[in-house]
Amino acid sequence: MRLQLIRNATLRLNYAGQTILIDPSLAEKHSQASLAGKSPNPTVALPMPADEVTRGIDLVLVSHLHADHIDLKPPRIPTGLPVLGQPNDTDALRGAGFTTVTGLEGGYEWKGIQIIRTGGEHGTGPVGQAMGQVSGFVLRAPGEPTVYIAGDTIWNDEVQMVLEIHQPAVIVTNSGGGQIQGTVILMDTRETLAVAAAAPEATIIAVHLEAYDHMMVTRQDLRNAVRQAGLESRVLIPDDGEVIDLT
Repeated sequence: MRLQLIRNATLRLNYAGQTILIDPSLAEKHSQASLAGKSPNPTVALPMPADEVTRGIDLVLVSHLHADHIDLKPPRIPTGLPVLGQPNDTDALRGAGFTTVTGLEGGYEWKGIQIIRTGGEHGTGPVGQAMGQVSGFVLRAPGEPTVYIAGDTIWNDEVQMVLEIHQPAVIVTNSGGGQIQGTVILMDTRETLAVAAAAPEATIIAVHLEAYDHMMVTRQDLRNAVRQAGLESRVLIPDDGEVIDLT
C-alpha cells in the first residue's frame, strides 16, 4: 500500500491495485471562515494542484460532511466518481451533484477490497452532539495490510473495540487535538500515544495537523512526544504531500 497525505485529513491511498481518495477537501487557502478566531481556513495551501490530487481516482470515501473533509458548495472533485459515505449523508452528496453515491451501513465489497464503516465520537457533551455523526473505515484485501482510518474521533471505547476486533497493521489517526468552545473534538498527543499503546504491532500515521485554526497540536509537538516515548519507528507524522510506502 502507498499512502499520500494531501492536506489535513485528505489522503490518496493506493491499495490492492486501486486508488482511493479519502475526505477530499481541496478548498483554496483562506477561502473558509475561521473556527477559532485566529485565521481564515484552510491555513495552508494544497501542496499540489487539485487536478493532480484527483487524477486516476477510482473511489472516494467520505467520513462525514464537515467542510474540512469535503467540498460541497461547489464540489471540487469530479462528481461522476463513485462515493461511499454515511447513510445519512447520501442525500446531501447527491444534492451537491454526485451521481454514484452509496450509503455504507456496515461492510461493502468493492473490487476485491472489503470496506467496513466504523463509528467515532467527534467530541463530548453538547459540542459532540452538535458535531454530529462521524465514521471511520477499515480496509482489508488479500496481500495488503489491514488499514484503519479512524476519522474525526477522540480516543474512546469504540476506537479501542475496532483495534481489538480488526487488529489493523496500519492506523491513520486525526491527531490535531482540534477544539471547539474548549471541547476537544479530535485525538490529541496523549490520545494518539494511547492508540499506539493499544496496538503495539501497528504503524500509526498521524494526520489532520496544522491546516485549520482550531488545531491545538503541531507536528513538532507530536514529534517531540513520540521521540520521548521511543516510538519514532512506529508513529509517523507526514508533511503535506508526503508519501508513505508500507507493505
